[in-house]
Amino acid sequence: MIAKVTSAAVLGLDAIPIEIEVDVQGQGLPSFTIVGLPDKAVEEARERVRSAVKNSGFDFPAKRITVNLAPADLPKEGSSYDLPIAIGLLLADGQIEVKIDNLFFTGELSLDGKLRYTNGVLPQVLMAKDKKISQIFLPKINSQEASIVKNIEVYPVESLVSLVKHLAGEEKINPAKYISLDRFENTVSFDFDMSDVAGQEQAKRAVEIAAAGGHNIILKGPPGAGKTLLARTLPSILPKLTLDEALEVTKIYSISGLLDGNPIITKRPFRSPHHTTSHIGLIGGSANPKPGEVSLAHRGVLFLDEFPEFPRHVLEALRQPLEDGFVTISRASKRLTFPSKFLLFAAQNPCPCGFFGDKSRNCTCAPAQILRYQKKVSGPMLDRIDIHLDVPAVKVEKLTSAQKTKNEDSYAIRKRVQKARDLQTKRFKGTKISSNAEMINKDIKKYCQLSEDCLELLKLAVSKMQLSARSYQRVIKLARTIADLEGTKDIKASHIAEALQYRPKLDYQY
Repeated sequence: MIAKVTSAAVLGLDAIPIEIEVDVQGQGLPSFTIVGLPDKAVEEARERVRSAVKNSGFDFPAKRITVNLAPADLPKEGSSYDLPIAIGLLLADGQIEVKIDNLFFTGELSLDGKLRYTNGVLPQVLMAKDKKISQIFLPKINSQEASIVKNIEVYPVESLVSLVKHLAGEEKINPAKYISLDRFENTVSFDFDMSDVAGQEQAKRAVEIAAAGGHNIILKGPPGAGKTLLARTLPSILPKLTLDEALEVTKIYSISGLLDGNPIITKRPFRSPHHTTSHIGLIGGSANPKPGEVSLAHRGVLFLDEFPEFPRHVLEALRQPLEDGFVTISRASKRLTFPSKFLLFAAQNPCPCGFFGDKSRNCTCAPAQILRYQKKVSGPMLDRIDIHLDVPAVKVEKLTSAQKTKNEDSYAIRKRVQKARDLQTKRFKGTKISSNAEMINKDIKKYCQLSEDCLELLKLAVSKMQLSARSYQRVIKLARTIADLEGTKDIKASHIAEALQYRPKLDYQY
């Protein structure tokens, strides 16, 4: 007898339906074979299923068992096929007689028949909903993660025995209740606040603009100027995630096994890889491609401290994700695309010792050392960053007065940022754009109409500051964000002027 059970395979961020066919034959020597391009984890399901079936009080048939994972030309990996294989085995052997049409099963089995945490559940639930599947059975520990999807019945399963009893109508499993994003919004907290930053008013303004429009930013200054602290406080002023963005981020963390018990990601990600991070660690890859830091920072912040210390080939690999908002990883067996729409926050010293140009301390570096250090980051890479700012050392007066005066906190700044981002959401409704930084040339022409004064100022800036075509477009996008923060419909010359202040002193041409 042949039994057919519906499950799914996760490829990249999306799940693909998998039909698990189980055939139990009385003829031939006893065996247990899994076909359909399984990886090592899937092949080992034979032993997990064998023990789980026996220890759950069922008979494991001493027959010829063949399991086919269809479509057979699609590589299968992971341990999520254990539960559907076990259900298919019991059905094919006639030990249970239930209808499983339009039902979906996924989950890893332990040897005693209990269900363990399984990665990649959210993409599978979203796929099941798209395919009009009415009920999905998965590990109880994954049920909260699955319950954030509307209009599908999610059944939290503790063990193989409890599932069989539910299907037979003996002991019902109650479906999990839907969990809305609003339930978690009030629980979001931050370790750092803008009120902790002493002085650096211009840097705070630049960080606010970056947060409002999703613009990349680089801060250059001596050690102790507050660059890292400003980066750490950036998440506290970012706008809240929309439901679609939260689902995107949660899918990435689900397949990476990084949810840490959270049913949904409600705080924008903040990733800070060390400068010894490899190319694969940053971009993603390996034999079975997984998301790298650029994808884990999707809809959030990627903070690269000591920017020039990263290997040059690693930094150059950031060009495509920064420009396109996604990264494509090609391997011999598969080609996967992961999203990477992140805000890049880079910080660096002006020279190896850190005090070049500092008025209070003398630089000990040779001119050749300084030039070599500053050239570690290429011109094309710097050209993809919207905001360049030199951050001076904090004066003693600012540090001492910070104890007495109360600085503006993150909550007040976040309200302004959220208001500006709401304007952008309204502006780009019906498109795939969510912030000003994501606009391409045709969008700039449509949404960034410039007056004659603005055009004259830009013409002068192009000639004097040697702006490249890319820099020209980025200045306009930055001016659009400054106008949004001010709440004005049209871009003014003052907005263009402020945007031009955030270009480096000498722009690269190539």
